[in-house]
Amino acid sequence: MNTGNLIYGLHAVTALLEQRRPVRLLWVQDSRRDERLDLLLALAIQQGIAVQRVPRKKLDELTGAGRHQGVAAEAEPARARDAEDLQAFVNALRPPAFLLVLDGVQDPHNLGACLRSADAAGVQAVITPRDRAAELTPAARKAAAGAAERMPLFQVTNLARSLRWLKQQNIWLVGLTAEAEQPLYQLDLKGPLALVLGAEGSGLRRLSKAECDFLAHIPMAGGVESLNVSVATGVALFEALRQRSIQR
Repeated sequence: MNTGNLIYGLHAVTALLEQRRPVRLLWVQDSRRDERLDLLLALAIQQGIAVQRVPRKKLDELTGAGRHQGVAAEAEPARARDAEDLQAFVNALRPPAFLLVLDGVQDPHNLGACLRSADAAGVQAVITPRDRAAELTPAARKAAAGAAERMPLFQVTNLARSLRWLKQQNIWLVGLTAEAEQPLYQLDLKGPLALVLGAEGSGLRRLSKAECDFLAHIPMAGGVESLNVSVATGVALFEALRQRSIQR
């Protein structure tokens, strides 16, 4: 089995079934009794998915002792979406666009947490570079709590080129960096928008910064110099959501 096709955790597997992605096999812990698990099993039965009841040890082995919550699934591999798919997606979007760009986030848990925040904030899609960035591993999907199955994710070969194309579609690019003079809260985030955040530690790459229309920082009141990228993503997304909600 390709571990990249393994999805575990109640939220992630439920979202997988709700999206009706093809599932080869579902493993359920034989000793676990849970109302949410019962609902998940009902979905699986409706879709004719094979279910195996196994001891917890088997699930621990399958997931590498991950927090599987008594359930795991082997899904059919989804086709990776690229820059060409992104262009078609953006052209079909109902405006105003609200996108998240992650410039080389390396940690799968951070990627998952960013996807979760993006889904909660109403982001329409997430864009990452294909190389030197975290993949949608089982750990990333678990951290996303189902958002990885719902949120369109585009992996592009040349991120700077994709950012340039987004600008040509009249989408404003706002990059977050600690060196920026302008606070995030002073920017107008209500129109067509792509928030651009960099990798853990190194932040935004030079070419990505150059493509941004605005650079901003998150004001810090204490002694900490920076936030984890998933936390910074959440702060930025929900400031944009706040402003966009006021506009309605």
